[in-house]
Amino acid sequence: MKSPAPVVRVRALPLAREADRLLLVATAALALIFLGWESADGDLLLAYWAGGGGGFSLRDHWLLTRVMHSGARWLAWALALGLCLAVWWPVGVLRRLPASRRLQLAGGVLLSVLTVSVLKSFNPAACPWDLAGFGGVAQSVSHWLWWAAPAGGSGRCFPAGHASAGFAFVGGYFVFRQQAPEIARRWLLAAVAAGLVLGLAQQWRGAHFMSHTLWSGWLCWCLAWGLDAAHARLAPANHRANGDVA
Repeated sequence: MKSPAPVVRVRALPLAREADRLLLVATAALALIFLGWESADGDLLLAYWAGGGGGFSLRDHWLLTRVMHSGARWLAWALALGLCLAVWWPVGVLRRLPASRRLQLAGGVLLSVLTVSVLKSFNPAACPWDLAGFGGVAQSVSHWLWWAAPAGGSGRCFPAGHASAGFAFVGGYFVFRQQAPEIARRWLLAAVAAGLVLGLAQQWRGAHFMSHTLWSGWLCWCLAWGLDAAHARLAPANHRANGDVA
């Protein structure tokens, strides 16, 4: 009589780690897609839909300036302030989160906006409306050449600051993904949609190229993910209490 075959136990990869691997692949794939967009001159193609040698006809349109620019900026800051206050006085779905997670969410928004702003201040790339091809005087230079000094002056236009007012909130995905996956997905969708809409509004005014918007979103995502990893190391007890996997 044959003895029963030994049972081989395979240790399953924790779901959180498996999800992070998939996110890593998706994040890297998006970076390659964005680089491909730039290589194919997608920026100029889309910019010439919105403007031309005479500039951008919608540059001063009231909907894009007063609502999509000024109004959206104030709304974003109001939401950021609300998240900061919610660290101590949570409301709605934020009550489901421990204080450390609420701090992570608020801090991620501020970190994203600050990082984009600092990077812009050192970047030489000009905005479309400042370029000679669109009625300006500045010469085009790749936004990857941080050390360049283009003729006509530095534009300090990369990455897109206004779009980051929406993308900065993507960190909500990470703080909710273990405890409330449906809220996490909806939060992420709303933040990405807001960033893209704000970026397109600036695109049609001539304030940014599409790559400026795309990389701004990618950067905010990476910052939020990095902050989540930092939370996992600095608050392991909180992570276990919320069912997260270290």
